[in-house]
Amino acid sequence: MLKRIYDWCIDAADKPYALWILAAVAFAESSFFPIPPDIMLLPMSLARPQRAWWFATVCTIASVAGGVVGYAIGALLYDSLGQWLIHLYGLSDKVDAFRASYNEWGAVIILLKGLTPIPYKLVTITSGFAGYNIWLFILCSIIARGGRFFFVAVLLNRYGDLIRKELEKRLGLWVAIGAIVLVLGFVAAFKLI
Repeated sequence: MLKRIYDWCIDAADKPYALWILAAVAFAESSFFPIPPDIMLLPMSLARPQRAWWFATVCTIASVAGGVVGYAIGALLYDSLGQWLIHLYGLSDKVDAFRASYNEWGAVIILLKGLTPIPYKLVTITSGFAGYNIWLFILCSIIARGGRFFFVAVLLNRYGDLIRKELEKRLGLWVAIGAIVLVLGFVAAFKLI
């Protein structure tokens, strides 16, 4: 099954709808969707290493746009939808501490958590809830998300063939490692927030 999904993503890299799917996943992940855009970005960039820069650009723009929606959820809809999402992730009791830390460390929090596997939607919603400066939030999001996606683009553009061979040889292992990193991101979010 993993091989079929991987092959579909590789084959889809040349299709016109692939960029739309990548953008949709990046957008949704920043506000409510639990799966990071890397599931599309990696195989698409492996299939077309010369387009990795373009894929990273699309991911960055869509992720920041989705981050603004997450910010709006926190700022405008926290009492209903925002609280529900925070509760869904089991972080209701930690939001106040996270909000207080924005007074001193807002930019650092956005930059660091935007680069890590910690779910970015938690940062976006809480940024809105905390009333963090929207323009500084957008700037930090561009730097953090762009840094993350362009790091992947640099690696895959430069070492794409080598990475692709290794990935295809041990796909199950790399998917398991990716899943562990994602779970550790959620665990870190629960501990750090």
